[in-house]
Amino acid sequence: MSKKPTSEKLIMKKPSLPLPLLLVIGGGVLLVITAVLMLRGKNTPAVTAPALPGIKVAGPYPDVLRIAVEDAKAALDAGSAVFVDVRGGKVFAEAHIPGALSITQGELEARLGELNPDEWIIFYCT
Repeated sequence: MSKKPTSEKLIMKKPSLPLPLLLVIGGGVLLVITAVLMLRGKNTPAVTAPALPGIKVAGPYPDVLRIAVEDAKAALDAGSAVFVDVRGGKVFAEAHIPGALSITQGELEARLGELNPDEWIIFYCT
C-alpha cells in the first residue's frame, strides 16, 4: 500500500516570545543601562524625573528610575532631554521618537561617550 499525499496545509505560526521572557529582557536592558551610568559616576540625571506614582517595581530592578509618559512628553516638547532608542535598527527605522538617537543595547557601552552625562538622558525600548 502506498500513501497518497494529502491536501492539508500546514499553517506555520510566527514564534513569539512569551511575556515573562520579554519582561526579563526589558529588565536586563534597564539593568545594563543603570550599571553603565553608575560606573560613569553619574547615578542621577541633571533634571530629576519623578517616579511613576502607584507602580511598584517587582523583581531585581526596584531602583531603576522610571518616569511618567507625560513627563517624558513634556521633556520632549521642551527639548530638555535626550531620547535614546535601544531597539534594533530595523525597528528604529519603522518608528521612533522624533530626534531620538539609535544606540542598540549591544552598542551602548562602546557608544556611551557620545552622550553628555550632564544632560537628562531617557532610554526607551518600546
